[in-house]
Amino acid sequence: MQQPKTTPAFLRSMDMTLGFLARLCVLLAGISIVVMTAIFAWLVFGRYVLNDTPTWVEQVSLLLVMVIAFLGAAAGVHNHTHLSVVVFRNVVPSSVRTVFVFVTDILMAGFGAMMFWYGIELTKFKWDTLIPLIQWSEGLRSLPLTISGALVFLFSTGHLIRLLMGHDQRQDNIDQG
Repeated sequence: MQQPKTTPAFLRSMDMTLGFLARLCVLLAGISIVVMTAIFAWLVFGRYVLNDTPTWVEQVSLLLVMVIAFLGAAAGVHNHTHLSVVVFRNVVPSSVRTVFVFVTDILMAGFGAMMFWYGIELTKFKWDTLIPLIQWSEGLRSLPLTISGALVFLFSTGHLIRLLMGHDQRQDNIDQG
């Protein structure tokens, strides 16, 4: 009978840190949804009760949608709930499945790094321009993309480290037996 593997301290520490970041992403995305709901309620109240439409709501909502979408996607990468197609991975033998998982993690880490790098460039490029009606930096629109890219890179790298150390816990990828 095979002994259960003891998780090294480094992996436990990494898991705690990455788990905290993923929970923070979910918390911020959740707060953004609540805030967006509240300001849309204000928009409806202002438009139909006060007969004075608050024009800033749409611009702030666009910023909040960016936070919700990108931080939610990053948390999905960490929690294995992000949209993925696993049909090919599920029909191949375990040894090939491991290769598919490795390649997927490498590609996701690369994609996250590119999101981060080009997100920084886009944020810097747009930072001095102001969003109409609210007069906030236009760079705030691409900041969630940048942060999400860094997080996708970190989360994917964390998955790679676990995989390479033989401690991958994802249920749909590697035969644990």
